[in-house]
Amino acid sequence: MPTKSVVVGSAVGLHARPAALISEAAGELDSEVLIGVPGGDPVDASSALLIMTLGAGKGATVEVSGDNEADVDKIAALVEQDLDA
Repeated sequence: MPTKSVVVGSAVGLHARPAALISEAAGELDSEVLIGVPGGDPVDASSALLIMTLGAGKGATVEVSGDNEADVDKIAALVEQDLDA
């Protein structure tokens, strides 16, 4: 399963707006993508509520994983961006 470690780029972390944008993008993919904090249980990236439960703030490292490497890369790239800008 392809996994990529990335640093959260949004100033507010993975909170409401960034989580909504990430979950919307993940929901449009043909494969399931998971997001998790190291050592924790990963959550479905297509659920904004579950993403917010991670409590990942700006600068936190999260792991993005899934069956399709291109889909993992797409969601990882969103996590790295400042989606609050």
